[in-house]
Amino acid sequence: MTLNITKPSTLTVSAAQNQQALKKVFQKINANSCPLNYNFHMHSIFSDGQLKPEEIMTQAVGIGLQGLAITDHHSVGGYQVAQQWLWRWQSQNHLADGHRPNPPHLWTGIEINSNLVGTEVHILGYGFNPEHPSMVPYLTGEAPKGFDYQAKQVISAIQTAGGLAVLAHPVRYRQSPDRLIRAAAKLGIDGVETYYAYRNPDPWQPSQKQTKQVKELAEEYNLLNTCGTDTHGNNLLLRL
Repeated sequence: MTLNITKPSTLTVSAAQNQQALKKVFQKINANSCPLNYNFHMHSIFSDGQLKPEEIMTQAVGIGLQGLAITDHHSVGGYQVAQQWLWRWQSQNHLADGHRPNPPHLWTGIEINSNLVGTEVHILGYGFNPEHPSMVPYLTGEAPKGFDYQAKQVISAIQTAGGLAVLAHPVRYRQSPDRLIRAAAKLGIDGVETYYAYRNPDPWQPSQKQTKQVKELAEEYNLLNTCGTDTHGNNLLLRL
């Protein structure tokens, strides 16, 4: 997909890569954070989602989200278009007193396939510099192979680019979350997607049993907690 991007302001780009601000948000995430305040897992037409990035941002503003990340598979194209939309929106919208309204905080995001203890898992990356050389193998639109496919390398690449690495939906895989989270923690992963709706309920809400299990493991290994709807459809408040 060809992009026609006008470069956003340096301030806007810096905000998208502000790892420290993002870490503070993750430290406060709880069962009520998603989907009305924060949403750190969603897909656009740049991978397997139905929403255009512009539509994602329009919904984010309408919902009143404080922060979000578009986590397309092996692509930051959706993020780039959304960042451009955000920059234009901020330039065009002013309050009566001349100040600009506060938009949602958009961080860089991605979802990467990888091998962890013999199981294919998905690792989410946030707040990284998409132009860093370490991210090159993961921005091709396709799953990485060989050395780049190993979870250790994926985590390292995200962190080397200044970002935070998070194990997505830990209870969806063939291996137990206990084993996967323990293994990911040994590799230096930053967090886990603790609040996730495993049966796609409407309205969206995190699965209680799985959330309790993952949260306890996160506490045991001193990992950050995240949340997200994993939207693939046309509504940020639902997965499908």
